[in-house]
Amino acid sequence: MQPVSRVFYSLLLLGILLAPFSASAPAERVPLQRMVELALSHGTSIAAADAAAQRAYASYRETRDQYLPTVAVGSGLGATWGFPLSLEGLAPSIINTTAQSAVINPALREFVRQARTEWEASQVSGKDQRQQVIEDTVLSYVELNKWESLLAHLSEEYSAALKMEQLVNERIQAGVDNAQARTQARLNTARVYLHVAQAQGSIDVLRSQLSHWTGLPAASIETDPESIPSLPAVKQEADLRAKAAAVSPAIQIASLHATALQFRARGEHRSMWPSIDFASQYALLASFNHYQDFFRVNSFQSNNASIGMVMRFPFFSPTLRARAHAADADALRAKADLEATKNHVSEQTLKLERSVEQLAAAREVADLEYQIAKSNLEAVEVKVDSGTASLHDEDDARNQASERYNTLGDASFELERAQIALLRATGELSSWVGVAK
Repeated sequence: MQPVSRVFYSLLLLGILLAPFSASAPAERVPLQRMVELALSHGTSIAAADAAAQRAYASYRETRDQYLPTVAVGSGLGATWGFPLSLEGLAPSIINTTAQSAVINPALREFVRQARTEWEASQVSGKDQRQQVIEDTVLSYVELNKWESLLAHLSEEYSAALKMEQLVNERIQAGVDNAQARTQARLNTARVYLHVAQAQGSIDVLRSQLSHWTGLPAASIETDPESIPSLPAVKQEADLRAKAAAVSPAIQIASLHATALQFRARGEHRSMWPSIDFASQYALLASFNHYQDFFRVNSFQSNNASIGMVMRFPFFSPTLRARAHAADADALRAKADLEATKNHVSEQTLKLERSVEQLAAAREVADLEYQIAKSNLEAVEVKVDSGTASLHDEDDARNQASERYNTLGDASFELERAQIALLRATGELSSWVGVAK
């Protein structure tokens, strides 16, 4: 293939590669806040967390409603030969109705508190999952914005590399350069094209993720850089660890779990306390069951009812005592897990705080290096125009400036990632995005 033809086809290939990006330029620019709101309304993980909270609430209702009477209506209709034996614990009857509920039950009272606390923990877990969705969406959005900006820059670099390759081919034909110069120029073009392909691939993956989370078509998703709020500076005098510990969902969940297990342990111990239940029964008896033949009564009565209290005094139960001791051990372990969670949150917040400081310094270094490389490129271009520098010097300076630009973009995104994680740890991520907690 002739060098000119190769450059032509390379430009054509670049146009095909950038066609989706170029076509989406006038398309819908979705602001960050709108993207997060869509992710919150379409997220499957939030739906799963809501279902878990509903299940915990149903378990709480199931335990609490034992104080309400459970009424059952049925029939023990059947034939009797000889003495009228019971059917499943009830006398043979045409219609029978039973009702039972707890009245005084110290153990049940603690189990109700346990179930209510576990329901509260599930609600906190749902809020934590909501914050996770916000963080994931924000990070994907910010990273997509980074790659979109980089792709526009790389397209210019790729065009410049192709032009340089064409000039080198012309110089070789004129006998000014050797064949190795062509290989070097092709290598520089291939490197830029590799970055273009990586950027386009990352954009496609991120758009696909955001499409799944928000329900928007992937091809129509484009970031709006102006919708990304400025990240607040980290104040060294602020006690971020104490702030993170006060709002940490992990600590709240661990604390509620430990409290729930304490209620459970108390309930297991109080299972050995006296309890009183309400009970009642009504039965419509039939004469063909021969009650009048086997019981000394003045007259047979079809309608019969009993109502009263059932009292229990469990004065000896090794099984209940062993279960209570096991519940005590679970409560102690949950208390230790709570302390470990507090330490973990404090350590992670400190790591994020120090990481933000280090990444901010790294970004400043990358920015200065890019400014120097950019100034060097401008100086080399002036020398090339005056004839005191060669095209190879310009090509090397341009490659160095491009690499420094890429490094600056990576450093900026890593700093933003750490700052966003720190915002979530301190409970400020929702307000920064502009959505409700």
